[in-house]
Amino acid sequence: MTLEHVDRLVDALRAEIGKVIIGQDEAVELLLTSLLCGGHVLLEGVPGTGKTFLVQSFAAGLALEFGRIQFTPDMMPGDVLGTNLFNFQTNTFTLTRGPIFTQILLADEINRTPPKTQAALLQAMGERAVTIDRQTFDLGQDFMVVATQNPVEQQGTYPLPEAQLDRFLFKIVVDYPGLEEERKIVALHGTSSAMPHMADFGVRPAVTREELAEARRICAGILLSEPLVEYIVDIVRGTRSHPAIEVGASTRAATMLAAAARAHAAVCGREFVIPDDVKRLALPLLRHRIIMTPAADIEGLSEMDVLREIVDQTAAPR
Repeated sequence: MTLEHVDRLVDALRAEIGKVIIGQDEAVELLLTSLLCGGHVLLEGVPGTGKTFLVQSFAAGLALEFGRIQFTPDMMPGDVLGTNLFNFQTNTFTLTRGPIFTQILLADEINRTPPKTQAALLQAMGERAVTIDRQTFDLGQDFMVVATQNPVEQQGTYPLPEAQLDRFLFKIVVDYPGLEEERKIVALHGTSSAMPHMADFGVRPAVTREELAEARRICAGILLSEPLVEYIVDIVRGTRSHPAIEVGASTRAATMLAAAARAHAAVCGREFVIPDDVKRLALPLLRHRIIMTPAADIEGLSEMDVLREIVDQTAAPR
């Protein structure tokens, strides 16, 4: 496989998603970038903006197993991971696997479940493995979590801890569509109040597991020059010295930004990373990894405002 094959693979997946999703170009682009560099994604938006539908159409375009967890306040870690049940016929314990044993996992309304249940995803997202009763099970390199959360309703929700947020490659804000896009959405999906099935729109897997693995190998080999490595590190370190930020981004953020920039270059059909790749990805990659100072919150400064300032003030290589 060559970079041209990766380009065709990306176009084919875009076309399948486009059969269902109108607009949301940024979200689709970041999902594809995350897929190619093995990252996880957090989608944030008010109800009814198509977050779940977007993930379902994304998964339908891949020849991978799709699973879903609808998080609720009474959910326990065993409901996610699974548990060992005693079999009285064989006098042995048998593992009943939980919904986490899949490849593309939709973690719907992830902030509605308590922290100890959220923590059940930590090892899976970091190591692509889970440990149940001191036995570790591999989830495979195709394992990817796409989580959704509602930023408006706070009653009955549990904010994600920093350790959990740091494992998401991107935090994507799914906003309301534009006027023309919304009219097209109503014309396409306004036939029934129920959520339609992907098969109704003819969405078919456009990418096999083998093609995806090869595409990821090619993305890992995209050229990232030494000046761009320094540029990435300077941006991340800039979050640790800005007066409006109490806790800056981690070293993991820098390594993730480098990997994502390589994948984004491949999505754009290039064999090398340019500064615009880094600038394009820095905000969605860092916005959930910093903690603002109380003074900044009082002044009304947002994470995006501060990150834009840091990126603008960091000298990019020529």
